[in-house]
Amino acid sequence: MSTIVTRDGTTIYYKDWGPQDGPVVTFSHGWPLSADAWEAQMFHLASHGFRCIGHDRRGHGRSSQPWDGNHMDQYADDLAELLDQLDVRAAMMVGHSTGGGEVARYVGRHGTKRVAKVVLMGAVPPIMVQTPDHPGGLPLSIFDGFRKAYLADRAQFFLEIASGPFFGFNRPGAKVSQGLIQSWWAQGMQCGHKNGYDCIKAFSETDFTEDLRKIDVPTLIIHGDDDQIVPIGASALRSAQLVRGAELKIYPGGSHSLGDTDKERLNADLLAFARA
Repeated sequence: MSTIVTRDGTTIYYKDWGPQDGPVVTFSHGWPLSADAWEAQMFHLASHGFRCIGHDRRGHGRSSQPWDGNHMDQYADDLAELLDQLDVRAAMMVGHSTGGGEVARYVGRHGTKRVAKVVLMGAVPPIMVQTPDHPGGLPLSIFDGFRKAYLADRAQFFLEIASGPFFGFNRPGAKVSQGLIQSWWAQGMQCGHKNGYDCIKAFSETDFTEDLRKIDVPTLIIHGDDDQIVPIGASALRSAQLVRGAELKIYPGGSHSLGDTDKERLNADLLAFARA
């Protein structure tokens, strides 16, 4: 397996697909998944000459499961160590859901010296939870409910997310894929128990407002208007106002998992933005 070891001794697994001399696209995945969630997009862009790098966040997938460091600052620093060790330059950074927060925090902490473009898809910024400065967010009680269900029976909790709101399979007329449900569940069950639990706080309570304001490269924000996990009104619509010059693409009826439910459109949009 391809891995790096961070300064605190955490092993980070990554995939490195496509021509080594091609323009680089990095992929940051959502909770509680792994780089496997991006396989369709990585295959598509790698097949068109791009070098695609997708890592498993610490505590997720094939990376090691440290007890500490399960927060956005460390996630961003792990990503920075990966890009530094691989000497990645002029990358297009793509982040989904929690991974979108990771990308934003990376820019906030490390700047854009290695970054040419940013894509935030179904991403959690600027902040998911409701606060006095962000009254449109979701009540903290929702995430407390996530933690309670996670501790009670995380296998069943993951199954309910995958078979319902994540892909929009709970909508009338939805074409349900048992394969996608099982893939999501299998990826989720790979994550460390404490890592996955801590990450709920990381993705829901981290405020990325100032990180978004620091993004100074071309940025594409993509979101489904029927995203039941990260509602568009409190996320993409606000992020598009905070990132200077950002382009916003809304997928009508789109779910949280556009990489699966709107695969062909997303692949085309990512390729076009990478080539622009």
